[in-house]
Amino acid sequence: MSQKVEKPTLSGQKIKTRKRDEKEKYDPSGFRDTVVQGLNEAGNLELKALKALDPDFAGPVISHPEVSKYLDSAGSKLNYRGYADALFDILFAGGLLAPGGSIIKDAKPGKESCSNICVFAAEDTVESLKGFHEVFVKLIRRYKYLEKSFDEELRKLLLFLRGFSELERKKIAMMIGLCISSNLAGAQCLSNLFDEHLVKDGLALEFATVLFATVLQERDMAHLSGALKKAGLDSRLLELIPINKRTSENFAAHFMDAGLKQVVEFQKVQQSTNMKKELLKALDTMIKDEEPVKELIVLVQEQMKKHAITEQEAVVLVWSRIMNSVEWNKKEEVVADQALKHLKHYTSLLAALTKSGKSQMALLNKVQDYCYANMAFMKVFQKIVFLFYKMDVLSEDVILKWYEDPAATTKGKSIFLEQMKKFVEWLKNAEEESDDEEEEDEEEK
Repeated sequence: MSQKVEKPTLSGQKIKTRKRDEKEKYDPSGFRDTVVQGLNEAGNLELKALKALDPDFAGPVISHPEVSKYLDSAGSKLNYRGYADALFDILFAGGLLAPGGSIIKDAKPGKESCSNICVFAAEDTVESLKGFHEVFVKLIRRYKYLEKSFDEELRKLLLFLRGFSELERKKIAMMIGLCISSNLAGAQCLSNLFDEHLVKDGLALEFATVLFATVLQERDMAHLSGALKKAGLDSRLLELIPINKRTSENFAAHFMDAGLKQVVEFQKVQQSTNMKKELLKALDTMIKDEEPVKELIVLVQEQMKKHAITEQEAVVLVWSRIMNSVEWNKKEEVVADQALKHLKHYTSLLAALTKSGKSQMALLNKVQDYCYANMAFMKVFQKIVFLFYKMDVLSEDVILKWYEDPAATTKGKSIFLEQMKKFVEWLKNAEEESDDEEEEDEEEK
């Protein structure tokens, strides 16, 4: 008789989740209520302390030691890491920010949704905002993991600029200016200023003007330009001007009126650098493609006219591109013929850019520097100068002036003067013979 075997069944004991393993419910409103209450209490303590010293004190409160003390101690109880965005919303705006920049007011009965201990409630002076800047410095120094969240908060505030009042925008600009001045934040957050809707309404230009003024009040142009370069924004300043008014003249007029001459001068240098880069890129392409020299002349002259590039600047740029376009032979006896043949092809281009004595001297000095820096060219200097003289690139007067001016022959002075000695003597003799002939002609008349 067979005995029926019972089928195995799964059984087990329900394991209770440990309290520390339970996932905390995300509650930014609850976090806000706690922080707002703590900030208001800290603010009241500061006000009482100031009134104890001066019964007639009516504000504003500039220093915030009790606020920093509260935030420092609260970090061990509250989850700053999980609620970093809420924490910085409160410290900037006094409460949680909804998309667009409005403050969320949904406090529970008996609780407050806003605090007057924040950037928006401070006086719109650098001195007043410095006190709150110190709060950020101490907080981030104590909790280093908040650095990234602080940068994200600054980016978000810039996106919400349209939702803030003019005064609130001014305070944000001044605070970010202080943060850039103290290296608490980089200028990377400013990339959001170039969003089309902010530029179109003039908000980007208004904001940048206040921010630049704040940085320059605290530091210098070198610090501001360094921050902009690090963020890759140094070449984009003109984009702050609305597109229908975007000209160098309007940029200069705006910042000069704001008393920011340093920004105008910096922009001019950047613009000139960018223009030269564009010209060099075009030259490289055309030389590589072996375009006719006539087309190169047209290109360079058009760029000079368009961007107000001087002859001196243009001829130096062209010389560098011509010389960099060839892989030179390292043997002295070979490189001379190679260089002269190459340069002869471009003499008409160089001649078109050396109409003035200044541009000729700039080219001659550049040739000197190049030959001095490249050992294979040390003995080629005189031959290049003679070629340029024959092809009407360099005039007799400029060559003689260069020879006789010690300041113009510092690099390789003794070597190059020795090379040029016979040529210069020949020029002087030719000049004397020419003068004698003229005198004889006048006597005959």
